[in-house]
Amino acid sequence: MSTDAPQQTRSEDVLLTTGEAARLLGASRQHVVNLCDRGELPYVSTGVHRRLRQADVEAFGAQKDRLTRDQRRSLWFAYAIAGKIAADPASTLTVARRDLEAMCREHPRGRAAKRLAEWAQLLDGPVEEFLMTLTSSSPRARELRQTLPFFGVLSDREQHQVASAFGSEPRAPRRWGRR
Repeated sequence: MSTDAPQQTRSEDVLLTTGEAARLLGASRQHVVNLCDRGELPYVSTGVHRRLRQADVEAFGAQKDRLTRDQRRSLWFAYAIAGKIAADPASTLTVARRDLEAMCREHPRGRAAKRLAEWAQLLDGPVEEFLMTLTSSSPRARELRQTLPFFGVLSDREQHQVASAFGSEPRAPRRWGRR
């Protein structure tokens, strides 16, 4: 029995150019190249060109909750701040309130003022709720952390340690091999 019918190609077998991947993601080709260079999208080199598996591109595009590098970095600082609060809530929250008041004076209007008002509400509520919001990867928490007023909770040394630890975080491999 002959099988002359064309075989269907699975998306994990299809290789795309960076331009094709960009169209699929609704992004620029340069953005796709940058994602590859940062290790966020795996690729294989064919000569001087990058090729990406369609399945990888589709999976990347489907990740609605993926954090940017800056968002992940702010989350690391939030974890460090949360650790200080968990270890000594009373004095650490006093410092946090002082920092918040200072930032409210610096930003009396606009989006930052609204975020700071939300932080103030959270500080006045249960500590667990504050900690959950501080360390959440939800869209609301991500937006709130764009105006994170609690860096004074961490010493300069601790801030440096968090930044160094985050900078040395292993990244996803940039390339994948053939099977």
